[in-house]
Amino acid sequence: MKTLRIAMAQINPTVGDLAGNREKIVDAINQARKLKADIIALPELAVTGYPPEDLLLKRQFVKDNIRTLRNIQRATNGITAIVGFVDRIGSSIYNAAAIIDNGRHLSTYHKMLLPNYGVFDEYRYFKPGNRYPIITVKGVRVGVNICEDIWYAEGPTRVQTMAGAQIIVNINASPYHKGKGKERMTMLGARAQENKVIVTYTNMVGGQDELVFDGQSMVIDQKGKLLACGKQFEEDLLTVDLKVPAPPLGRFRKIIEDKRREYGDLLDFVHISENPSAKKKPLPPMRPNVVFPLDEEVYHALVLGTRDYLCKNGFKAAVIGLSGGIDSSLVAAIAVAAVGRENVHGVFMPSQYSSKESRDDAYELASRLGIRILNIPIQQIFGAYLNTLRSVFAKTGTDVTEENLQARIRGNLLMALSNKFGWLVLTTGNKSEMSAGYATLYGDMAGGFAVIKDVPKTLVYDVAKCVNKLAGKTIIPKRVMTKAPTAELRPDQKDSDSLPVYPVLDPVLKAYVEDDREFDEMLEMGFDRKTVERVIRLVDSSEYKRRQSPPGVKITKRGLGKDRRFPITNRYKSY
Repeated sequence: MKTLRIAMAQINPTVGDLAGNREKIVDAINQARKLKADIIALPELAVTGYPPEDLLLKRQFVKDNIRTLRNIQRATNGITAIVGFVDRIGSSIYNAAAIIDNGRHLSTYHKMLLPNYGVFDEYRYFKPGNRYPIITVKGVRVGVNICEDIWYAEGPTRVQTMAGAQIIVNINASPYHKGKGKERMTMLGARAQENKVIVTYTNMVGGQDELVFDGQSMVIDQKGKLLACGKQFEEDLLTVDLKVPAPPLGRFRKIIEDKRREYGDLLDFVHISENPSAKKKPLPPMRPNVVFPLDEEVYHALVLGTRDYLCKNGFKAAVIGLSGGIDSSLVAAIAVAAVGRENVHGVFMPSQYSSKESRDDAYELASRLGIRILNIPIQQIFGAYLNTLRSVFAKTGTDVTEENLQARIRGNLLMALSNKFGWLVLTTGNKSEMSAGYATLYGDMAGGFAVIKDVPKTLVYDVAKCVNKLAGKTIIPKRVMTKAPTAELRPDQKDSDSLPVYPVLDPVLKAYVEDDREFDEMLEMGFDRKTVERVIRLVDSSEYKRRQSPPGVKITKRGLGKDRRFPITNRYKSY
C-alpha cells in the first residue's frame, strides 16, 4: 500500500485577472507545500478564469496566459502541480492542464470532450485533445483529465485507468444549479466503481456573470464511496492522504498491457518520482461533509453570485427599490449578506396606489436589516407625465400604459441614484415574472444585476423563510410572506389578475421553460389546456424583454440567459 498526499485548491479566480489569479494559484501551492502535499490540483482554466469567452479570440490574451503559467512554474519547487490554462499549438488553442514539477513543465493534457450545450460553447474556441498523460508521482500512477472528460463512461478516464492509472485527477469549472452536487457525486461514484480507481475532483468556486461555481471538490474511492468533500460556495484547500493498493496482477495486468499496445502512440508516461513519500505528520481529521438543504443551497449561491458580481466589477454598494413585497425583501437580504448592510441602500417610491402596509413592511425590513432607506414619492412626477401626454392620450382609456409609466419612473430614479453615487441597481424580478413577461421594460427591469432572475416565485418564498431561519430571528416580516403579491400600479391590483396563481404557474413554466416539454406532454401531465396555452403564449411573446434584461444568478438547470436561446421574431406555435 502506497500513500499519496493530494491537495485540491478550489480557488475563486476572476476572468482576465491573470496577475490576481497567479497570486491565488501560487498562494495555494505554498499552502499545499507546507502541508507536505505531493500533488496540488487547481481548477480548469485557473490561470484565465472561466469562462473567458471571446477573450480567447485575442492572441495577446492567450500569450499572456502562457507567460503567466511560466511565472507560476517557479513556485513549484518540491511539489507537483496540475494547473488549468489555455495552450496554443500553431493556430489552435486548447483547454489544457499543465503538469508541472520542481519548476519544470513536464507534460500537458488537452481536454478531449468539449461541452457545447446549455451555457457551454467550447467548440467555438477550443480544439479537442487526443493524448493521455499518465504521471508517476512517489511510485503512484496518476491520470489527469478535465471536467467533461469524466462525465462519460467511455471517456479518457477509462483509457487512463486501463493503461495503469491508480488515481484520476480531474480539474473542473463546473457551474452550479440546484441539486448539482448530488448529480456530480452519483456520476463520480459510477466512474470510480467502473474503473476501480480513486477519483479526485477539484472544482472552481465563485461567481462569473450569470454563473456560480460552488466548489464542493470531492475524493471518491474505488468502491464509489465519498472519502472527503470541500466546502460549498467557499474557497478551500482540501488535502487528503490517498492509500493506493499495489498494482493489479494476473488477468487485469494483461488488460493493461493490451490497452497500452492499443493506445501506445497516444499515451504519455511521465515519470516524476518512484520512491514513496517519506513519513509525514498525519493530517487533521476530516471534517464532516455538510449538505445544505435545497433552499439554503440556493440562498448561498445567490449571495456568492451577487457578491462576486459587485466586487469583481468594482462596485462597492448596491441600491434596491423596496416595495414591501417578498421579492425586493429577499433581494435586500441577499445584498446585505453579500456586501454588508453599510453598502446596501433601499428606496421606497410610493404612488397614490401604494398601501400603508407596503410602506410599513418596507421600513420594517430596512430596520431589521440595518440598512438606510430613502423615501422618494412619485405621484408628482407621475402627474407631470400624465399632463404631458394628456392631449396625445385624449381619446384613449386608462390601461397598462399608465401602470408601466409608474414602473419606468421608479427605474429612472434608481438609475439616477446609481449614476450619482456609483451604486449598482439590483433588480427584483423573479423567474416566474421574467418567463411570463410580467415585468416592465426600462422600468422594474432597469438595473445592473437581476439577483433572483432564475428563482421561481414559489422558491422565492422558501428562500425567504431560509433567511429568517439562518438569522435565528425574523428578518423578512411575516406579513410580507403571507400577503397576496401585488405590483400596486392600480387600485386593488393583484398579480393573479394578470397571471395564474404562482403554485399553478410555476409547474407549467418548469415543464415548458426548463424541461422543454411538448404541449401534448404537458396535457398528459395533468395541466389544464387553457392554462398551458396561456402560459406558452406569455412566454413566447416576451422573449424581446428577456433579451434586454440584466444578467442574474443561474440556479436552475435551465436559466433564462445563455441556457435558453429562442428567436425574438418567431411565428411557430406549439399548440
